Amino acid sequence: MVARLTSSTAAVGADASLARTELVDAAAPPVGLAAAAPDVPTAFPVPAVATGKAPDAQLRVAQDLFIRRWGEMGQTWGINRTMAEIHAFLYVTGHPQCTDDVMDRLNISRGNASMSLRALCDWGIIRRLHKRGERREYFESLNDVWEMFSIIIAERKRREMDPVLETIKQCRKMLDDDAIGGGPKSEAVQVTRQRLESMQEFMDLTNKLFQQFIGNAKSGLTKVVRVLLKAV
Repeated sequence: MVARLTSSTAAVGADASLARTELVDAAAPPVGLAAAAPDVPTAFPVPAVATGKAPDAQLRVAQDLFIRRWGEMGQTWGINRTMAEIHAFLYVTGHPQCTDDVMDRLNISRGNASMSLRALCDWGIIRRLHKRGERREYFESLNDVWEMFSIIIAERKRREMDPVLETIKQCRKMLDDDAIGGGPKSEAVQVTRQRLESMQEFMDLTNKLFQQFIGNAKSGLTKVVRVLLKAV
């Protein structure tokens, strides 16, 4: 009886082992198929660049990026952002634009566009144009970058540096001997006089360099750079 039980157990174990072998064989791929690489081309054809609107769209993105960055820079300089963006739009497009074009491109009101265009004309970095047969005014930016920046710097100097220089001169005059007498001066008066004198000397030198620069923007800048390089 023990022999029969042992024989039956061995038969059951053999059948289970065979069943496991059959399951593994069924799950495994046929021999040679697993090692074979899929039939994929080594390089896919690159689609041709779309013509027509695609280059125009890319141009629009590039121009808008420049306009936005120029506006941000102008804002850090204390210039109205819309005014700076209008100037950037006129400069980067390179074609005369009317007020409606400015409004549509920058999504601003007519009043804002008109006021900013008038201010830019007053600065001298854009100019008005009239096209034959049209009643609308057109505007274009200066093309020469050196001339444009010299005008911007000149306007900044007139609005910011010149008033400060005049104030320094007025303060020095208030502390000269004719105003406060010719007797001994306190230490505070002497320190203030010295500080004002040093600041005026610096601003006078800055004005001379500036005049050299705007006398002829390109050659003027070259001369200034040479002087600075010699001083280093």
